[in-house]
Amino acid sequence: MRLHRTLVFATIDSLNLIFNDDKMASKVLKDTLKRDKRWGSRDRAFIAETTYDIVRWKRLYAEIAEVKEPYKREDLFRMFAVWATMKGIKLPDWPQFEGTPTRRIKGRFDEASKTRKVRESIPDWLDELGEKELGKKWDKELAALNQLADVVLRVNPMKAKIEDVENALSDLDIRTERIKGYPFALKLVERANVFTSDAFKNGWFEVQDASSQKVAAMLDPQPGQRIVDACAGAGGKSLHIASLMENTGQVLSLDIYQNKLNELKRRARRNGIHNIETRVIDSTKVIKKLIGKADKVLLDSPCTGLGVLKRNPDTKWKMNPDFLAEITKTQAEILDSYSRMVKPGGDLVYATCSILPSENEKQVKAFLKRESGKDFEFVKEEKILPSKSGFDGFYIALLKKKTIED
Repeated sequence: MRLHRTLVFATIDSLNLIFNDDKMASKVLKDTLKRDKRWGSRDRAFIAETTYDIVRWKRLYAEIAEVKEPYKREDLFRMFAVWATMKGIKLPDWPQFEGTPTRRIKGRFDEASKTRKVRESIPDWLDELGEKELGKKWDKELAALNQLADVVLRVNPMKAKIEDVENALSDLDIRTERIKGYPFALKLVERANVFTSDAFKNGWFEVQDASSQKVAAMLDPQPGQRIVDACAGAGGKSLHIASLMENTGQVLSLDIYQNKLNELKRRARRNGIHNIETRVIDSTKVIKKLIGKADKVLLDSPCTGLGVLKRNPDTKWKMNPDFLAEITKTQAEILDSYSRMVKPGGDLVYATCSILPSENEKQVKAFLKRESGKDFEFVKEEKILPSKSGFDGFYIALLKKKTIED
């Protein structure tokens, strides 16, 4: 493989913004990939995949390269040299790579790999937290979370059948596989840009991880119901819920950010979904007006996001030790407040994309013990671990609100 100067420099620029300016990797790459219109799909893929790879293994590569934060530009080139050497890519004869000791790189890799927090490239505090919460399971989960995430599609039944999407993508030489137990899911055999396809533009599918697709399935929305997606974000789960309701009833998608709800509206139009109404949570009145009025409520709660590190590897570098305490407090407040929207006899689904018990089953148990949770009874839960599923880590719990007779 031959390295091209413009692509390498674009990668270095991206890493500088992510590591030194604390920018989100997804936003940085979105801007970087627009820099040169002459770049083809392979060029863009190289920049994105290489950047994410170095972000994922930052601690390991920095240890091997013998550099420390804040990283100077020459440090980033040294980390890139480690990446290239580990991939078996010959370094070009550029001044930035002069004197790179490739043999020493391989030797230092063997030495660094003896320590888990370096081998799996994770901050000390986060490694300690994972071991404290998951015990022996942490080793397997951490290794699984460092794997490259699969691209999974969710077929929109309002617009297409699963075989329609299979055939449309096959015509573009994009191969897919069905996933047993996931009725609307297709996994790409190889990574490809599906967003330029007519099938995507016509709303035949969304990109949504298989584990995420299980959330709406647990909620089990029915046509004609009134359902609240209380932490909707850009609405991936709202769209799934609305499609399962066959465009009938009402999905109320709430969020504290108007720009995310605007994105949901755009996606809903493309999906041919008409039963979604968005409301921004700009005061407590929004929730109060809905008390006792929803057949089902989904709380896809804010969380650490540790279950989705394979697709958002920069998350582990942006969190701090105090974040878990802050987010678990927010989760408890959301459960206490938003659960009031459920009708007697209705359902509440609490979900996170985390694998930590303190955010998941312990959070649900604490809610059921509090006064606000005593009107609910536990029905079932599903813990989705990346090491077992191969997909994102998720937690999903179903609770039912007691009727007056109960």
